[in-house]
Amino acid sequence: MARIGAPRIPEDGRLAENIAHFARALRAAGLKVGPGRVSDAVRAVEAAGFSDRRDFYWVLHACFVSRPEERTVFAQAFRLFWRDPRYLEHMMALLVPSVRGVQEERPADPGARRAAEALTQEAPPPSEEPPAGEDVVEIDARTTASADERLRSLDFAQMSAEEMRAAERAVSRLAFGLPQIQSRRMRADKAGRSPDWRRVLAASARRGGEIGALPMRKKGVRPPDLVALCDISGSMSEYSRIVLHFLHAVSNRRDAGWGRVHAFTFGTRLTNITRHLERQDVDAALAAAGREAPDWEGGTRIAESLAAFNRDWSRRVLARGAIVLLITDGLERGAPDQLARQMERLRLSARRVVWVNPLLRFDGFSPRAAGIRSMLPHVDSFRAGHSIRALEDLAAVLAGSMDAGERGRLRTMLRATEPTQP
Repeated sequence: MARIGAPRIPEDGRLAENIAHFARALRAAGLKVGPGRVSDAVRAVEAAGFSDRRDFYWVLHACFVSRPEERTVFAQAFRLFWRDPRYLEHMMALLVPSVRGVQEERPADPGARRAAEALTQEAPPPSEEPPAGEDVVEIDARTTASADERLRSLDFAQMSAEEMRAAERAVSRLAFGLPQIQSRRMRADKAGRSPDWRRVLAASARRGGEIGALPMRKKGVRPPDLVALCDISGSMSEYSRIVLHFLHAVSNRRDAGWGRVHAFTFGTRLTNITRHLERQDVDAALAAAGREAPDWEGGTRIAESLAAFNRDWSRRVLARGAIVLLITDGLERGAPDQLARQMERLRLSARRVVWVNPLLRFDGFSPRAAGIRSMLPHVDSFRAGHSIRALEDLAAVLAGSMDAGERGRLRTMLRATEPTQP
């Protein structure tokens, strides 16, 4: 059967202009879209045709999306820009709060919020001319609170693209010290209490067997290692990215007071991304880590991932008394007893286990989920990681200045949710 060619885009049409405007909106939403990709998109649409909406979506998706985390923003921007002729009202509904009576207000999806904000910052598309002579009303909706203070307490999942970039810069500047831990190695020290017999014998051999002053030594100190296990499933992707920025800053700042930094991601499987975080450019480092971990924004298998870490990596990276930073919401679908066994083994191998759970941002949080209850008895600190302020508190916890009474607080939290006996 002879194939019917796709209709060509007319030269006097405005589709190319609309594609360029759509690309500007995607760039404002955080996607890396340049003139070359716009030109490729126009040629691709011309080759594929404009007869089917699904084909048009995937053609633009192939041209503009290069990272897994960009898919949600692209999908929301496409729906608002191309599918709904009244897209501006939808965008404003996502940005402006409305009165809902006694109903609980549902927060906007972060991808939809960023796409909406990017589109409202742009001019109207060329196909829709604004009415002449219409008065423009500008409303200053800024609050009296400091912008920096608001940014520090804002949830990462509800940040716009510009706010997220500002948060990433703030996180990369976090500075904190760490308590030094005692090393097994001895070093020369006049105030030491143990003689350095090797140096004593060497000096005696040079003097014909005569022993002079005894050189002394004592145990040295060194910074601890940090091992991060980061959940990159769909419910954790927004928080995992900012925590990876935090780990990149720790890995590349020699004045941070850390020893070695090892980073692993897990969703449906465990992935070692340590070497990628050693790159100086944070965007290149996270892009390489995203390519290494194909399960980004997928499912969650916490017990299986911890079992793989305990089996393959724990002896390599935890032998020097490392601090483990576990970033996950703890919502496990597997058997709770298996998760408890793997957490117990992890705790016995590490110096400390610090659990970062974004669910703690809710005031009424209670560890009622089976996975969370299985993990809590085996952690030393339980902290939120949903904002810059929360990451500042986490830095203080890692420095050892906010751990007093933490395990007692966790035991009290668990006892409060235990079922009462009749």
